[in-house]
Amino acid sequence: MTKKEKEKLWEFKLYIAGQASKSVTAFENLKQICEKYLYGKYRIELIDLTLNPEKARDDQIIALPTLIRKLPTPVKQIIGDLSKTHNVLVGLELIERSGVTSEG
Repeated sequence: MTKKEKEKLWEFKLYIAGQASKSVTAFENLKQICEKYLYGKYRIELIDLTLNPEKARDDQIIALPTLIRKLPTPVKQIIGDLSKTHNVLVGLELIERSGVTSEG
């Protein structure tokens, strides 16, 4: 991967609680959003806090599921199952509040 390609990479951490329904839904919703808006330009790290509870300290996680956008900066955080797609897109700055896509 070239430096320019790496600069356009979106990095996400999704903190989940095992196979809980909201965790599964959050992952499915995130995958759909990424495939539609960031195809080939994203990486998702799943962190199961039932297996690694100490990892909650890394990003100060207080609720599950929680999505952290690490790149591009600034870091963004969204709590919930990501089912309100428009709100997620705005929160991640994938679209403007008016609905115009910010990524080409």
